[in-house]
Amino acid sequence: MQRKFLNYWKTNNKSMRIITGKTKVVGVIGYPIEHTFSPIMHNKAFEFLGLDFVYVPFMVKPQHLKMVVDSLRTLNICGINVTIPYKEKIIKYLDFADDITKNEIGAVNTVVNKNGKFIGYNTDGMGFKESLKKKFNPHSKTVLLLGAGGAAQSIAVHLVHSVVSRIYIYDMVKDKASKLVNKLNKITSPGRVAGLADNISNIIEEVDLLINATPVGMNEKDKCVIEPGLLHKNMFVYDIVYNRETQLIKEAKKRKIECLDGIEMFLHQGAFAFQLWTGREAPIEIMRKASRR
Repeated sequence: MQRKFLNYWKTNNKSMRIITGKTKVVGVIGYPIEHTFSPIMHNKAFEFLGLDFVYVPFMVKPQHLKMVVDSLRTLNICGINVTIPYKEKIIKYLDFADDITKNEIGAVNTVVNKNGKFIGYNTDGMGFKESLKKKFNPHSKTVLLLGAGGAAQSIAVHLVHSVVSRIYIYDMVKDKASKLVNKLNKITSPGRVAGLADNISNIIEEVDLLINATPVGMNEKDKCVIEPGLLHKNMFVYDIVYNRETQLIKEAKKRKIECLDGIEMFLHQGAFAFQLWTGREAPIEIMRKASRR
């Protein structure tokens, strides 16, 4: 009876996916969550490869994080992405994290359920590195990184391993920036990473790569994350915000400065997560087309 119903459903609802008791569930947790493009991107990829997976967003309030992680484990969720503001907070609720994620980055954006154990990974830095490949070579360059949260930490670690000349880190929460600076200086030459107070203008001329790894720009009314007059043509501007064209990107384009928005990083970090969950190579072009809509 069930098979007859499914055949009938497929015949009469060709544009709709069938979700059954065998469908594997993955998703994303965050707060807010309305901005995410991940469900569109991943579900298109699952559909293209004919995989019986579905990707759903979960809005999780801060006071419910532990309870939600425990619930997802109980429900045998296959895996999750983690976005603002939980990339650092979630680690203590996981069973394991890979070495670089736990010991160097200190933030998780992807979780895999392996036989009931939740294992944390961070694909942000890999996504950033992959997205930058054809645009800018950070080797021996000076970087100004705005932000010191989960995504910024992953990006900073990958920049250190890419042998940049120097990294300056600025965050409105000074203690947060200081902690990241101290952590990075333990895995690289002392003094190679420095924090900034409010003196960005003093170092801006030596900056080759400017990265916005803060949430500023996600909302339509957000102003430029940095004083536009500080931008110069000798720098490359990268804004990891992906849900809209930010004021930073608009100001860079206005000044004919090379720049890149966050869609490509979003795409590639998602592709790495896709592979961790499914064991299959992600269909990059299908995901790119979906994320650019």
